[in-house]
Amino acid sequence: MLTNKLRQLPSVDALLDSQPATDLMRLYGRENTVNALRHVLDDTRQQLLSGTDISITDDAFLKIATQQLENRFLPTLRPVINATGVIIHTNLGRAVLSKSAQDAVQQMASNYSNLEFTLETGKRGSRYLHAEQALTEITGAEAALVINNCAAALVLALSALAQGSDVVISRSQLVEIGGGFRIPDIMAQSGAHLVEVGTTNRTRLADYESAITDQTALLLRVHSSNFRIVGFIEQTELTDMADLAHAHQLLCVDDLGSGALLDTADYGLSHEPQVQASIAAGADLVLFSGDKLLGGPQAGIMIGKADVIARLKKHPLARAMRADKLAYAALSATLDHYRRGDAVNEIPVWRMISTPVEDLRQRVETWVQKLSTGDIITGESTVGGGSLPGTTLPTVLLALHPESANDFATQLRMATPMPIVPRISDDRVLFDPRTILPHQDDLFLQTLKALL
Repeated sequence: MLTNKLRQLPSVDALLDSQPATDLMRLYGRENTVNALRHVLDDTRQQLLSGTDISITDDAFLKIATQQLENRFLPTLRPVINATGVIIHTNLGRAVLSKSAQDAVQQMASNYSNLEFTLETGKRGSRYLHAEQALTEITGAEAALVINNCAAALVLALSALAQGSDVVISRSQLVEIGGGFRIPDIMAQSGAHLVEVGTTNRTRLADYESAITDQTALLLRVHSSNFRIVGFIEQTELTDMADLAHAHQLLCVDDLGSGALLDTADYGLSHEPQVQASIAAGADLVLFSGDKLLGGPQAGIMIGKADVIARLKKHPLARAMRADKLAYAALSATLDHYRRGDAVNEIPVWRMISTPVEDLRQRVETWVQKLSTGDIITGESTVGGGSLPGTTLPTVLLALHPESANDFATQLRMATPMPIVPRISDDRVLFDPRTILPHQDDLFLQTLKALL
């Protein structure tokens, strides 16, 4: 009987003659399809020899091969539905781009561009010009430079402006950012010498002044964007730091991180330092991210005095850290929202921040009606992304009570065609509409229905 079953196994060539195999070859190539079919046949043969009674129909082989190929070619980077309520979720890709920014990326990705070409003269140009006018117009800075991220911006700034020299910074600002990167380590990598002043909770202007020597190149402020110190504290104003630096012919650099161009206090949040305010305070160079509160692509944005930016553009690291055409396209389109005054309505990060609670409640009520299950509860959303630590926004949540919250959450994260990332609290699986994009609602509900 075993011999008969083994003889019934089809050949690879026979399976390749079928329409499903033809479809697989069109999607994945002949070699991958052949290898998948051979693997299925070899596996089936081994199972039969071991005494396992399994189906040996052609349809079964093709179905298994199809699943194997789909799993093999499933991209590791996939879109997900963010139901956590964390608006700028670092692990989930931070800021979602506006429709205009998406369109701009599509245009640059599908065409050649004048990335480093001057259309007027027909000669080589500089990519550094792109987005510079918009940045200077919005912030009041004299010049701007865009590279690949804000950590790189700090490395470039210190390497170009303070290599081999002293950089004075408050002890309270020796922060660790995402992924275990620490400000002291970044400074050491740049070749600058760290000079700590003040204490963890109090740093006065006199502390900076007493640390200045002939070896000092600049005074550095790093915004504590991912933690907050409260209680008996004192921090030196940036205006005073800039005045002190200039009195000693030094530079004042402000690493803001989050890059807020709008006042977060207008939307029920605590105040986050704005980029424009740092320029107005006299900072020679201001650093911030493109994909946090700015709401654009990953980028390290450097704005400030024209002569300082010129030094940065000439440094060898600027080329190694430069942004690509897709980042420039998305950033320019994002900045245009601020120039037009429609950032709150068009940039997803700000649209999520400004969405009224009543609008969120209506969405959850609709979800519950369509699902015929679930509770509506109040909760809190957070901005995230190293911005506004400890500050939350009121929200309304869909709460489900599966038999195992952890198992259900795992099923959601493995769902196709798009995983759902919820949060778990008190054995409930929670979904925050603030971070679920409106166009994802139908797919979100279809996935929940299928799993429930």
